[in-house]
Amino acid sequence: MLLAVLLAACSGATVKPSGGVATEAPASAPSVAAAPATQAPSLPAESAPGEAAPGEAAPGEAPIGPTERARVVRIVDGDTIVIDRGHGQEKLRYIGMDTPESVKPGTPVQFMAREASAANAALVGGREVWLERDVSEVDRYGRLLRYVWLKDPTASGWLLVNLVLVAQGYAQVATYPPDVRYVDLFTTAQRGAREQGLGLWSEDRANDTSAPPAGSTGGARAGCDPAYPGVCIPPPPPDLDCADITFHRFEVLPPDPHHFDGDGNGIGCERG
Repeated sequence: MLLAVLLAACSGATVKPSGGVATEAPASAPSVAAAPATQAPSLPAESAPGEAAPGEAAPGEAPIGPTERARVVRIVDGDTIVIDRGHGQEKLRYIGMDTPESVKPGTPVQFMAREASAANAALVGGREVWLERDVSEVDRYGRLLRYVWLKDPTASGWLLVNLVLVAQGYAQVATYPPDVRYVDLFTTAQRGAREQGLGLWSEDRANDTSAPPAGSTGGARAGCDPAYPGVCIPPPPPDLDCADITFHRFEVLPPDPHHFDGDGNGIGCERG
């Protein structure tokens, strides 16, 4: 009887024990662990003042430094806002980019200035924002220097306003060391906007008679070579090396008369 039971188990046949209830002999196939349930992504948790943003993300997808929450009180222009972070109203200047002038005394309204202000207002007007500091606290005018983030229910959950304005052609890269955390992202975004002919880089620029925005290639800046938008470097002579200037990781356009872009990737003086 024992031999019959063993033979039946090996063949996978049904065995009827003495209790009269039919049971299936277990198959000899290898076992497979159950796949873990997939958890839907959620928005990042709020970062309190002085508290690092949670989680790891690629640069530009989420803050990589401490953030603090603020409310946007007023839009000044395309790259400047007034915020309240609990200390009263403060003027804030976006890091790493520059938009055409629309409110500067003695300066005419420049090409794309109103559009840049409107784009900035559409992004952050009256909203809660999260402020990320780089190295400097304020600029020489006493304005806060910050990257400005929005909570966004799509993609990574965050939106870097400075980067969006550059990518859409409303702003251009303006590099002021030591605040250069996202300069590579901004430079890549500006290159894309220029290649697509967006905003500052559009064909409409050629037909505009207003003063050119600082750093744009649409018009010469006194004493600044147009091959280096975003910074002001005089044309040769003399021929300058990276050691002769204070700028690092800035955009370079052909013909690069000072040969700052040795590897031809569009970024000058990458080491510094």
